[in-house]
Amino acid sequence: MQAVIVIFPGSNRERDFCLAWKLATGHEPRRVWHREASLPEADLIVLPGGFAYGDYLRCGAMAAHSPIMREVKARAARGTPVLGICNGFQILTEAGLLPGALLPNRSLAFTCKDVHLRVENNQTIFTCGYDAGQAIRVPVAHHDGSYTADRDTLDRLEGEGLVAFRYCGPSGTLTDADNFNGSARAIAGIFNDSRTILGLMPHPENATDPLLGDTDGRAFFDGLVSALQ
Repeated sequence: MQAVIVIFPGSNRERDFCLAWKLATGHEPRRVWHREASLPEADLIVLPGGFAYGDYLRCGAMAAHSPIMREVKARAARGTPVLGICNGFQILTEAGLLPGALLPNRSLAFTCKDVHLRVENNQTIFTCGYDAGQAIRVPVAHHDGSYTADRDTLDRLEGEGLVAFRYCGPSGTLTDADNFNGSARAIAGIFNDSRTILGLMPHPENATDPLLGDTDGRAFFDGLVSALQ
């Protein structure tokens, strides 16, 4: 099984993802520089967290026009799964592969802490390692993570089961206080229509090793690997 991770100038979570992937599969993804025009054969394409192009202009806006993104779009259109975490989620929305946009947190401050997420739909390759409604704890580290979309889009995402995760309390309850960045309807991650693309702001790759204090992200990778085999 082969995963490919795209590196942009300013990416900083690619090693974190590679370590989590190696823990789940025994080998690391192949790294591809954003200026490449082609991708090797892959079962999964990953856009990692970081600050692509320094977040200048708008988070993910410049990276969305990198040469490699033409191939990412082509592979996604053919059904290759694509995962965007944090900055990767921002890039996916800017590239038009996912609807909506990520705005500054309502605190207008960079936030780095553990949060709880509720699994909204576990009938996908990305979330099959969890139970529907399960609350998990993973870290966040972002300034522009408040998901927004127009009402019709939000209604469609909910009605078609395209909301992957919501910010919640430890028991899975939804409160305004737990929606720390002010995301519309507490949305932390969404799928495309075919559920082959996932964008999420939190970092499951940083919750796979007991030495880091949490392993709730391990099931994300174990489930994904099992589904792709």
